[in-house]
Amino acid sequence: MTNVMEKNRRFYDEYVAGMIREKFPAYEHRIAAGIAGEGSDCFGYDDVISRDHDFGTGVCLWLTDEDMELFGYPLSIVYNELVDRVERSYYTERLRERRGVMTIHDFYSDILHADCDTEHCRMSEETWLRLDHSCLKTATNGTVFRDDLGVFSAFRELLLDYYPDRVWRIRIAGQLHAYASALQVNYSRCMFRNDLVAAELCRAEGLRAAMELYFLLMREYPPYYKWTFRALSDLDKEGVFTARVRELAECRISAEAWRSTPYHPNRPNYKDRIVSLAEEIGSELEMLLRQRRLILKPGRYMEIHVDEVLSGFTAGESAL
Repeated sequence: MTNVMEKNRRFYDEYVAGMIREKFPAYEHRIAAGIAGEGSDCFGYDDVISRDHDFGTGVCLWLTDEDMELFGYPLSIVYNELVDRVERSYYTERLRERRGVMTIHDFYSDILHADCDTEHCRMSEETWLRLDHSCLKTATNGTVFRDDLGVFSAFRELLLDYYPDRVWRIRIAGQLHAYASALQVNYSRCMFRNDLVAAELCRAEGLRAAMELYFLLMREYPPYYKWTFRALSDLDKEGVFTARVRELAECRISAEAWRSTPYHPNRPNYKDRIVSLAEEIGSELEMLLRQRRLILKPGRYMEIHVDEVLSGFTAGESAL
C-alpha cells in the first residue's frame, strides 16, 4: 500500500473504529469501512504531484439503505467532526464527498453511472454493456478494512469476477475493429493523403484500443486514461507489449517515409516505423487471442478475428 493508503488505514484503526465502538456500539457490525473509489490514492498511484488537489486523510463508511435511514445521519455528523479535528492537508469539499458515510448503493451507482442492484447483488447484461472500463476499475480499487455484513464486498466481488462471457466477447470484438480501423487501415490512408493531423488521431485511437484489448484479454479493468499506461506497465510482467506501446507513442510521424510510395491497400509501408509497430502489436494481440482460445485462424490484421471471437455465442444468439 502507498503511504497515503497506510495513513488512511491508521486513521481508521486509531480514530474511526474507536469512535464507532464508543458512539454506535449496536451498529458496529453493520458498518463496512475501507478506502476505494475516485482518487489516485485509491489506485496506489499518488505522488507529490497528487497533493495539489483532493488529497488528505479519510475513509469510506458504507451502509445499506435501511441503515442509512436508521443511523446514517448522526454517524455522518460524528465522523465529520472527527475528520475536522485530525490534521490533514489539501482537504477539499470534493474529497469530503468521496469519503465519509454513504450508502453501498450510492457508492457503486455514482461511480458506474448506473442504478446498481446491490441488495440482490446482480447486474443485467444491458447494464454490463453500458459500463465504462475505467469506472469498473474505480469501483473495485483500494481496500476494504471491515465488512461484517458482506453486502459491500459481495457486489465488489461480482464486479471483480469480470464481464460475463458474452459481454466480454462483444467488447473484445469492438476493440479489434477499432484497432484495425484506426491503426492498420486509416493511418496509412491518412499518410498517403499527407493528412498528418488525421494520422495522429488514428495513432492515438490505435494506442487506446491496443491497451484496452490487452486489459480485456488479461481480464483486468484499466483505470482512468491518464493511468492506463502505468497500469499496463504493472500488468505486463514481461514488458514486451508495454515496450511496443511506448515506442508507438514516442515515434515521430515521418512524412518522408510516404513520399514516392504508391498506394496499395493490402501492402503495408514498412518504411514507416509506426506501420511496423502496428503489425508487431497485432502479432502480440493475435498470440493473446490464441492463448485465450478465442481464435483459431492466423493473422495479425485484427478485423479478420471479429466474427470468430463473436462465434462463441450459442447458435441463434445475436451479438448485438
